[in-house]
Amino acid sequence: MNIHEYQARELFQKFGVASPLGKAASTPEEAATIVKELGAAQIVVKAQIHAGGRGKGTFSNGFKGGVHVCHTADEARHLAEQMLGHALITNQTGPDGRQVNKLLVAEAVDISRELYFAILFDRTICAPMIIASTEGGMDIEAVAEHSPEKIIRIPVDPLLGLQPYQTRKIAAALDLRGSLMTQATKLFLAIYRCFIESDCTLVEVNPLVVTPDGRLLALDAKFNFDDNALYRQSAVLAMRDKAEEDPREVAASEFNLNYIGLDGNIACLVNGAGLAMATMDIIQHCGGRPANFLDVGGGATKEQVSAAFQIILGDQAVKGIMVNIFGGIMDCDVIAHGIVDAARETALQIPLVVRLEGNNVDAGKKTLAASGLALQSASSMQDAAEKIVAAVHAA
Repeated sequence: MNIHEYQARELFQKFGVASPLGKAASTPEEAATIVKELGAAQIVVKAQIHAGGRGKGTFSNGFKGGVHVCHTADEARHLAEQMLGHALITNQTGPDGRQVNKLLVAEAVDISRELYFAILFDRTICAPMIIASTEGGMDIEAVAEHSPEKIIRIPVDPLLGLQPYQTRKIAAALDLRGSLMTQATKLFLAIYRCFIESDCTLVEVNPLVVTPDGRLLALDAKFNFDDNALYRQSAVLAMRDKAEEDPREVAASEFNLNYIGLDGNIACLVNGAGLAMATMDIIQHCGGRPANFLDVGGGATKEQVSAAFQIILGDQAVKGIMVNIFGGIMDCDVIAHGIVDAARETALQIPLVVRLEGNNVDAGKKTLAASGLALQSASSMQDAAEKIVAAVHAA
């Protein structure tokens, strides 16, 4: 789950992480009011969408740029009128862009230095890892490739938590001395508390900035959350913006299905993430292009299978469906009934190839054979992939 920049700042404010003052605006009047409340000499107005490259983007009405600096409430109101309700097109949104429904109106700060600071969950050590660098404002991957010596890595004991001596060590490595070290210690501890208490897997501050007047501020942040912990993070879950997500992925999440849309034309319906990846690979290997990753999980019901078919068929690019089920916990006959019901409910008109294996597979195959549907059964993954690719190419 992603959150907007203004929501990241709200989280930072909750945990006492120093960042520029600002609020979200949904209307031009709100933007003007926030400028008056802030009383800052310079104000930055930023479009809020889940995509990068906003500053260089173009709106559907021809207005240039999703990030602007202004000085007065009237200027902020004018900018909001040009941005709100219009699609912003960037190199990450595709040609249709994303509609801007909110703006971040915040204090604009002058910058003396840009730094990088992040906390992530490192699966190799099963503990939080702090990564910091003097090279802020650029991708950490580029720093790792070209200047690996400029990256600081500090593992954190999950029982003891981040210790003050570790924060001072990081601050010294970032050349933060005197009052800046004091600010850094407080800021790093606050970010760590935010990371732990919000069940994050990543908090990335890029850039962490030093201002000419000696302040250390988290200017921009990216958050990733542990999906398995969202049940206890109601405040974080409330930040979810479904308008920014693929409607198919939103629909899938309502049925506890794992779905990711791709750009191919052969849909996959599989149980288990590993098998789903292998299914996508074998379709590609046989000359086809997978249209999605769809994992119905280890104990899918007929209702989930039916929902999966509905989501798949909502993609106009799909020209064929390959079902690949290995019944361990799952009963193949239950899945077969789900496939038959779903195909009938949707009046399926495109090729369907089904490969079943495992628990109660014979009963499942009999159910498919007796259905009277124009589907093909397959004896193996290879057989299924070859059949669906051939059927789609012949259609």
